[in-house]
Amino acid sequence: MYRRGHQPRPWRTRFNAEDRAESVEDGSTGSGSGGLFFEEVNVFYPVYLDLRGKRVVVIGGGEVAQRKAASLLDTGASVIVISPEVTPYLGALGDQKRIELRKRQYVRGDCTGAVLVFSATDDPEVSRNVYREAIALGIFINTADQAALCSFIMPAVVQRGDIGIAISTSGTSPALASRLREKISKIVGPEYERFAELLSRARSEIRRRVRDEQDRKQLHYRILNSDIMALLKANDLAAAERRLRELVEDSVYGQRTP
Repeated sequence: MYRRGHQPRPWRTRFNAEDRAESVEDGSTGSGSGGLFFEEVNVFYPVYLDLRGKRVVVIGGGEVAQRKAASLLDTGASVIVISPEVTPYLGALGDQKRIELRKRQYVRGDCTGAVLVFSATDDPEVSRNVYREAIALGIFINTADQAALCSFIMPAVVQRGDIGIAISTSGTSPALASRLREKISKIVGPEYERFAELLSRARSEIRRRVRDEQDRKQLHYRILNSDIMALLKANDLAAAERRLRELVEDSVYGQRTP
């Protein structure tokens, strides 16, 4: 019995991490059915992680590993890159001590102590070994271009300052996720970043001066529905700030009206 509006997907079956760990023992990552319409999928839970000071291991030294390491550094993670050969950029990060660079092959035990593991090697056997170790240690792992060897996936992201919009197809079509990112990037322009910065600066004053929670909520809606976004899109920050102050003052004055 399915809930109203819920459409079953009989062509998909779900396997947990332990099932996949067993399936990679012989090098197989498929469902074993041999059919076109059966595949392993997970239902992923979207979450943002605070990785400041946390150990993250990247296996591989190519362009994919480079992108992973660079984005991880932006989060404040403690990044370890393991590969006998690395890009010049990764080599420079290692020389600058911004990452811990181990220029050698992966060996069992390299995942110990990590909160996340990224496998970005073109060696299928290494990918399977890294996956098995991470799963055995209870560590979340992402393997580049191999959804069956992932316990988490990376979304396509549109970033505008503090605003982050993550787009995912649950690993079924990264190309579609990228296309959606392109479309959203055109809709959510840099003015949204400036708007978020403006609201962030005004937040404490609004909380201090507009005491009632419902009044604050209504004020935020008036701000969002105002012409402030248009002013920011026209790069008129001064006018946007004046308009915000006017709206706050109007709200405060309204509270004082008998």
